[in-house]
Amino acid sequence: MRVANLQIRCVKLLAVHSTGGSVLNTESLQLPSLSDLHVLVVGDVMLDRYWQGPADRVSPEAPVPVVNVQHQEQRPGGAANVALNVVSLGARCTLIGLVGEDEAAQDLQDTLEAAGVVCDFIRVPQWPTIVKLRLLAQKQQLVRADFEQALPGTDAVERQAQIQNKVEKHLIGADICVLEDYDKGVLEDPQALIYAARQAKVPVLVDPKMKPLSVYANATVIKPNAREFQHALDMEQISNPARASKLANKSASKDDIRGQALCAKLGLSGLVVTRGEQGIDVHSIDAVQHIPARSVEVYDVTGAGDTTAATLAIGLGLGWPLLNCARIANVAASIAVSKSGTSAVTGPELHQTMQNSAPDRGLMSRQDLALAVKQAKANGQRVVFTNGCFDILHAGHVTYLAEAAALGDRLIVAINDDVSVSQLKGPGRPVVPVEGRSRVLAGLGCVDWVVSFDEDTPEPLLKLLQPDVLVKGGDYSADQVVGAALVEAYGGEVKVLSLVDDVSTTTIVARILASQPPSG
Repeated sequence: MRVANLQIRCVKLLAVHSTGGSVLNTESLQLPSLSDLHVLVVGDVMLDRYWQGPADRVSPEAPVPVVNVQHQEQRPGGAANVALNVVSLGARCTLIGLVGEDEAAQDLQDTLEAAGVVCDFIRVPQWPTIVKLRLLAQKQQLVRADFEQALPGTDAVERQAQIQNKVEKHLIGADICVLEDYDKGVLEDPQALIYAARQAKVPVLVDPKMKPLSVYANATVIKPNAREFQHALDMEQISNPARASKLANKSASKDDIRGQALCAKLGLSGLVVTRGEQGIDVHSIDAVQHIPARSVEVYDVTGAGDTTAATLAIGLGLGWPLLNCARIANVAASIAVSKSGTSAVTGPELHQTMQNSAPDRGLMSRQDLALAVKQAKANGQRVVFTNGCFDILHAGHVTYLAEAAALGDRLIVAINDDVSVSQLKGPGRPVVPVEGRSRVLAGLGCVDWVVSFDEDTPEPLLKLLQPDVLVKGGDYSADQVVGAALVEAYGGEVKVLSLVDDVSTTTIVARILASQPPSG
């Protein structure tokens, strides 16, 4: 029943589970009225221009399409897009940045002020406002042209003093300060701004550029993308220190541990690493948690990072825990990438999407899984359920799970926790803790959802989820499967699949032990 759905210019985002447990239900998060929340955004602003039209022929001058421009549009970009997203979501925003004394600067300010952003720009003589022009045909971007120059070296000290003074003035009454660094010259001295915000007891969110994250030390939260994060780990010379290894659970990856160490080194409350179709990683000193990306059709990733920053800022300004801030930012980003260009996400859009949101793949809590199953059934999908220890994943498991997945549209794998595995299999088992087993299973393409249970049987999960098909492998009849009567009572099916001969975790462990030379 699994049919590949190929769509032009559309990408299906798959949620891939990583370290850190389940993703909580966004349905339980509700944005309050934001009319009193004040977000201060400081950073590099720019104007995005879009020329659009059909491209029905190839130029005789060169092998390039000819676009008949029929529509022109301009939108705020960079830090200005973050500010626009803030007010679109319903909060108040003041924006500080550098612009030229030109038409583009006025166009940018007019657009922002019409949306409700308070602009406190510094106008730089003889310097053009940054403009990025995109040429599109049938919503497909063909080319981008950037119009920008380096800031003049003269008066640099005076410009930074002006920025500092404006920031200190607007920090009074601000709930959160966002530093948007596009490396265009506004954030030459981020430490002075972070210090001012800290003195004013205002949290600081930094959206960084490709530079050492130590320049943003003592910020509250830093939001790098995956490339910026990896670059920072290398530049900060974070390897795999013993101190950090004590902070992570047994299944944490090397980068998870290094991210935790980076939080400790820089005095951060957290790092929020955006990974596109792989979701968001939330690092703190104590834990690393992963939020799967939502499954959406992607038309344009332009501005998605700005939307994430704006939503994170609002959550932090409300005083929410960082994980909740990242969860709601993840939903907002999924809305942004389903639009064309740097389109702001509105409060009503976010609210509606959160109401209808369930994680698409990966390790789940029971609450999340119940919501996801409910939505899958509402969409006409057939849900398959299987359970087991899955201690050391082997060919038999993979073959069995692929066959189970073929019986429906969604496959749930419920795994015994460590205590119940030990009770079933004896001392020394499991070989792999539940966190590691969950992560490996969630990485299989045929597995949609993974959930652990600590009861003697999976029957409580079956009662909660009521899957369409219960699947087990082995040499017994369907009526001998634990939970079979329960599933059949509500109209579900029970299937028994064969196992690959001579392949089992017990056999593998026995072979490993037999191959060891005698001690002494």
